[in-house]
Amino acid sequence: MADTFDYVICGGGLCGPVVAGRLSEDPNCTILLLEAGKDSAEMDDMHMSGAWTQNHKGETDWNIYTPPQPGLNNREIHVPRGRFLGGSAGCNGTICVRGVKQDYDDWGFAEWSGDEMFRAMRKSETFHPSEWFEEDKTAHGYDGPMHIEAAPIGPLGELMLESYKSKGLDYHPDMFSTGETSKGCGHALRTTWKGYRTTAMDYVTKNHTRSNVTIKPHATVDKVILKKDRTGTIEAKGEVILAGGTYGSPAMLLRSGIGPKADLEVLNIPCQVDLPGVGKNLQDHQLIFIYYELNQPGLTDDPRVNHDPNAYENRAKEWRENKSGWLAQFPFGAFAFNRLDDRLTADNPEWRQYPRKPGRDPMDLTPVQPNLEFFHTVCYGGPPEYTDKPKEGQFAFAMCCFLCGAQSRGEVTLKSTNCHENPLVDHKYMSDKRDLLMMSEGVRFANEVVTTGAGTKDKIKGAWPPGATHHLNKTNEDWQPFVQRYASTSYHPGGTCKLGSLHDKMAVVDTKLRVYGVKGLRVADCSIMPTIHSGHTQMPAFGIAEKAAEYIIEEASSYGNAESVGYSRNAKSEYAPISARL
Repeated sequence: MADTFDYVICGGGLCGPVVAGRLSEDPNCTILLLEAGKDSAEMDDMHMSGAWTQNHKGETDWNIYTPPQPGLNNREIHVPRGRFLGGSAGCNGTICVRGVKQDYDDWGFAEWSGDEMFRAMRKSETFHPSEWFEEDKTAHGYDGPMHIEAAPIGPLGELMLESYKSKGLDYHPDMFSTGETSKGCGHALRTTWKGYRTTAMDYVTKNHTRSNVTIKPHATVDKVILKKDRTGTIEAKGEVILAGGTYGSPAMLLRSGIGPKADLEVLNIPCQVDLPGVGKNLQDHQLIFIYYELNQPGLTDDPRVNHDPNAYENRAKEWRENKSGWLAQFPFGAFAFNRLDDRLTADNPEWRQYPRKPGRDPMDLTPVQPNLEFFHTVCYGGPPEYTDKPKEGQFAFAMCCFLCGAQSRGEVTLKSTNCHENPLVDHKYMSDKRDLLMMSEGVRFANEVVTTGAGTKDKIKGAWPPGATHHLNKTNEDWQPFVQRYASTSYHPGGTCKLGSLHDKMAVVDTKLRVYGVKGLRVADCSIMPTIHSGHTQMPAFGIAEKAAEYIIEEASSYGNAESVGYSRNAKSEYAPISARL
């Protein structure tokens, strides 16, 4: 392998392959894509979207656990991240929920407005219409590497749509693609096509394979070398792009001596650039599953999935032979957004005491941004630690609720200078009481949808498993212990390399994703989000990476302009060129 490339991309998950693929469109450009995990080409458990949990824990996961979380009854939370080419796009729910445009407008930069981010997300996709699905044609792209389609929601999903509508959530089929609806129900699209999961690796493989991209799995990046020290390094003539994700990118920066000086000194890492915001501002969506038993067959997929003792083997055989069946899809049904600020304001004195900015609720959201997202499974299913599977004659499903606009903030720090030791990831879930109040009200509303909604109220036998404690008449206060006991991550971290202005001391990258204080170094992943959006992070990750590639190409074409080489706060000229040490 050559030791010099035009661009070295550190991370082969969601964003790195996107940047590599776009840069490789110039045949004169050489790109190296580094990934700590394995090659995923032959990973059936990745290509089968319904096998997502098979890649949680073990060699295909980073196996990161938070320290005990006081806001969650001191539970340690597993935060799965894919450790293979394609990354978390290969072990997620394939869901395409882009949030609403105001989420990105709130970042405060014209370059990252809602309209601009939705443009970049469209650029990544090839949308495949379905006869039954009424899409908004203007909301989709039709020539990108990511293949996206609508997924059938099954008979239970149709009933859930009726229940949502009976609770005031109007039906907008493609609302999760348009970014214009904060209260309604519809269909979340999937990154699947012809029975396969599609991931960011489609930017650099299949019909996008190019000879000027070198892909190296099993390559853990230790640090970025800021001075000319070629020992064990790969040099970038142009730039190094960090795409290690919300946990990995700040860890690489910290090991490089880029971060809060006080934190670096604790580990005897010489501080090259004092950037206080590296690793701070960690955010996530909180997710909870509430389980119910149905009183009739034919509404869920339990017979195929939970009643069959050889379900995985039989479904895998079905997929391998026909690329169809349970494992070719992902088990979620109908989706909804809702705003619950009015309910809390009316019913909860504690909520009324929180300050509000003009036109915003205590979660700092406007009326055009949802407080919560709701969806359901089409059988008993969820995180792999949920093991109360229904037996023959029993039929169960989960109603899911996750929090938008979370106010709790955590951090990513180093345990040691060893690049093979995971960083310390402390989300500080529910450390802000507003998150607990809103999440509890969301669970209360979700329970009302299931148990009193027009489509499902007569279909519910009771809580699952039998004897579970949730019931119809709980108040927000009563739901709080339930949330603290069962809420977990939703695998949507962001914020640890914050995008911000020159005057924002906690900003890590500028509006073109260049790391302050260093020339030729960028971050391109969800860690740059100042605040995470009201949706799933897969589509924004593609949008961020598409925009990063555009900025890199734009600056390369105007090379020689001092501004284009890398606008840096207190940049030191000896920090270019830079290289990555493995």
